[in-house]
Amino acid sequence: MAEARISVLCSGNGTNLQALIDSCASDATDSVRGKIVRVTVNRKNAYATTRAEKAGIPTDYFNLVKDGYHALGEKDPAKLKEARLRYDAALAERILKDKPDLIVLAGWMHVLTTNFLHPISEAGVPIINLHPALPGCYDGAGAIDRAYEDFKAGKLQDNTTGIMIHYVIAEVDRGEPILVKKIKIEEGESLEDLEQKIHSYEHELIVKATALLAEKIAAAKASET
Repeated sequence: MAEARISVLCSGNGTNLQALIDSCASDATDSVRGKIVRVTVNRKNAYATTRAEKAGIPTDYFNLVKDGYHALGEKDPAKLKEARLRYDAALAERILKDKPDLIVLAGWMHVLTTNFLHPISEAGVPIINLHPALPGCYDGAGAIDRAYEDFKAGKLQDNTTGIMIHYVIAEVDRGEPILVKKIKIEEGESLEDLEQKIHSYEHELIVKATALLAEKIAAAKASET
């Protein structure tokens, strides 16, 4: 049976990765019709590595400093930019060796440059990402905190924020949305409460979006055979 080959990139605990692993292993009709071929991490102590290893999934720890792209504590902006571009080009090469059909950023804390995006696009591989905000709102880091600050200041429209899964393009968090969920902030709700509520929906949404694309990829592969 045809299935999508999925490459997952993580930086931290990997709870969204775990949701994907569990769905890939499930026989449920709405589960991800795919196989995670590798989990790549860019932080040494990322627990995502342990989650992948427990599931028998190959891992790759690839880091800007460890792998010699720039020295620890480097401050020169030109050197940091050049290192990032070389790293992203090398990362694309490493990812493409597995011949993935889909790349999922599941808590990947590194903004990817066109040196990564172009070769992946040329290979015809879509990249998706989860962002804890609605389309066009709170791009980049700290999205939940910024939404909560606006809520407290009475500036958040309808007291509503949300999460989305979107395609990754060069403009941070500006790719076409695949799935969106609105989340209302209640009066008296703390930032910690809001974070927990948002995280509780993230797993479901990233699995749904991955399953949606994996199903299309699997169907296309099946029609080619």
